[in-house]
Amino acid sequence: MLENKEVVALIPARGGSKGLPRKNILEMAGKPLIAWSIIQAKQSDIIDRVVVSTDDKEITEIADSFGAEIPFVRPKELATDEAKGLDVILHALRWFKEHGQTADIITVLQPTSPLRLPADIDNSLNFFLEREADAVVSVCKTEHHPYWSNVLPEDKCMKDFIRNDVDKKNREELPEYYRLNGAIFIAKADFMIQNESYYGDNTYAYVMPEDRSIDIDSHLDFRLAGLLMENRIHG
Repeated sequence: MLENKEVVALIPARGGSKGLPRKNILEMAGKPLIAWSIIQAKQSDIIDRVVVSTDDKEITEIADSFGAEIPFVRPKELATDEAKGLDVILHALRWFKEHGQTADIITVLQPTSPLRLPADIDNSLNFFLEREADAVVSVCKTEHHPYWSNVLPEDKCMKDFIRNDVDKKNREELPEYYRLNGAIFIAKADFMIQNESYYGDNTYAYVMPEDRSIDIDSHLDFRLAGLLMENRIHG
């Protein structure tokens, strides 16, 4: 609990996935992928409840076996490739309200970010409290600087691909850029419901290292995250 506020960890995990089929339950380092996020949330000193939002029976059974709550079934329309993640969170928050259940602060932990630590969860929640924030979102430094990226025309001509003022600079001379890493999203429940967004004037970034920031979307991501997890366990 954080200053007498009920803190709910919400883990969204639908059954379908195009890029990596059934990725939320693929085995990583001896456990289904979703299990790592449940374990991390339950090891947190601040999280009060761990809730999984899913449409899938097998995910429900796995989540239950690792100690998560599955108080509702996610509607089918929120389990498609087109469904927005934000709508899944809002559905859960509205369900809590309609059923008289307290959820003052929501902490979204995507199962595709298995390398976060319980300390990341607690540190980001404490940072949320210190800043008196409406929301906190985890980020990491970009692996490839965006100044060296651009769209390509159909003929693949690279004229003006790199800006003249950037062309002769080393990376160290460029400003640091950060990206969302998908690991942790924290918000006041009322703020989320009213604004339908994490982002506002009082939203802050919790910075994480790159080696805990892999967001699994492909076979390569999964293999790399698995190697890092095995190294963490046995190293």
